[in-house]
Amino acid sequence: MGKKSEKSMEEVIREDGRYPPHAYAFLHEGLARAVEQIHGAKQASGFQHVTGTQLCESLRDLALEKWGMLAPAVLKRWNILATIDFGNMVYLLIDNGLMGKTPEDSIEDFRDVYDFAAAFEAGEEFDLKE
Repeated sequence: MGKKSEKSMEEVIREDGRYPPHAYAFLHEGLARAVEQIHGAKQASGFQHVTGTQLCESLRDLALEKWGMLAPAVLKRWNILATIDFGNMVYLLIDNGLMGKTPEDSIEDFRDVYDFAAAFEAGEEFDLKE
């Protein structure tokens, strides 16, 4: 993890201003879901890594479960228009010492993971970037 922020997560999010706090709550819910799917329900304490693609897929599934076909509208209201927006959120937290990453991780892992329109309208049939 990077240097620990002297600011709270809420302060970091509000100062950045690109995405509202509700979007970060959704991000954390999706992250917990991805960690459970990848590492299992019984997680050891400590750093449980998931890739940008895995997180984006989890967030897509969670959004569809929570809001169905309204998912794109909810995400748009939060200024989330593409998978890179999830990366921007993650890297804001990483840069402020509120989240961790491995040396192999990059914000580019979140770029164009899937097309929002296709992913949310096609149901289960959509292409993830390989």
